[in-house]
Amino acid sequence: MLDLLLNLLKGVPATLGVTIGAFALGAVAAVPLVLMRRSRSILISLPARVFIDVMRGMPPVVWLFILFFGLGSGVLQLTSFQAAILGLGLVSAAYLAEIYRGGFATVPAGQAETATALGMTRTDTLRFILAPQILRVSIPPMATFFVSLLKDSTVASTIGVRDIMMFGSQGAQAAGGGFTPFLFAAALYIALSVPVAFLSRVMDERLRRNIAK
Repeated sequence: MLDLLLNLLKGVPATLGVTIGAFALGAVAAVPLVLMRRSRSILISLPARVFIDVMRGMPPVVWLFILFFGLGSGVLQLTSFQAAILGLGLVSAAYLAEIYRGGFATVPAGQAETATALGMTRTDTLRFILAPQILRVSIPPMATFFVSLLKDSTVASTIGVRDIMMFGSQGAQAAGGGFTPFLFAAALYIALSVPVAFLSRVMDERLRRNIAK
């Protein structure tokens, strides 16, 4: 049992690497995406809306296959790890853009108008007035999404990423199809998810108290 657990632990760095890398990529890419989505010009907002709907509407494993076995085999030279981060990062960008858009909806429109009346540029208004408030509101759902992304990262094993699920599958094959390795793998995913879920609840409660004040 100890050998099995130690073997599964070898996949933790790849699991966390894919999850954190994809989340970071998505968090950055979601910023221009949500700004495009909020544009009054349909030529700007429509492509963003289509991208968000398409990325959210298809299983993440499909994008991994497209990037790794499609683009990665010819147009781009991607390792399985890079393809996993890019594929899940694009999916994350779509979901996080919607979270950011929900954050925008909580900010009173009068604040932007007041900032404009005071002579602030749109960039400064976004940076100093809107962004801090949007980020504060968005952190709890972002943390919840991170937990979901951690679980979705299991699909990375389908393109050869040596994550927890990959080592779990190998352990099951070595044991003749036993399910014990998968129970240990599930326990590891729960152990990694619980701290983030707890932090998400703490931040959400703190945010609610601050708003109540």
